[in-house]
Amino acid sequence: MKVKNWMVRDLITIGPDATIMEAMELMHRHSIRHLPVVSDRDSMQGLVTESNLRQYFIPSIVKDLKVSDVMIVNPITVDPHTSIDSAARLIHKYKIGGLPILEKRRLVGIITVTDILAAFIGIFGLLQESSRLDIMLSEKGGTLDDALRLIREMGGEVISVGIEAQSSRKKVHYIRLGKGNLMNIIKALENQGHRIVSVLD
Repeated sequence: MKVKNWMVRDLITIGPDATIMEAMELMHRHSIRHLPVVSDRDSMQGLVTESNLRQYFIPSIVKDLKVSDVMIVNPITVDPHTSIDSAARLIHKYKIGGLPILEKRRLVGIITVTDILAAFIGIFGLLQESSRLDIMLSEKGGTLDDALRLIREMGGEVISVGIEAQSSRKKVHYIRLGKGNLMNIIKALENQGHRIVSVLD
């Protein structure tokens, strides 16, 4: 999944010659924490954030400074075709709250921690009615594809699949399914030698 599917396109921006007070008021008015600084034709000059403006909250300092004096000049950016996973890793690695999205140096969007969380919730189907089967695959050569095929043959709707990140060969697979009767699916999996570790409704 790409960031272009989850980024905010209707952007609030500010010019480099605006005052810090104007930037603060704009962020407060629109309840945002990231404000791209752009010149003509959406060419991005920098980024101001709520956290990097905090040090300038002293009135005597604020009145003499422009956005260009305090903006992050080379913020970390991504392009629209960057995967959600890669964007999440960048945000985690650099401890930042959002990423401007550039296409041929033109600002086309922004994606924040909240947007990425919404993407993962959507991907994993966490807000729709569902159940989760935690299974260990059969030691007799059973594969995940075999288990998923069997689930679908039994009428199960597979929403997402995860795996326990351990070095052990006996990995637990987390299979989130649409709501339905799981008993027949569980019996079919067990008959194929798969072990059901837990069932979460």
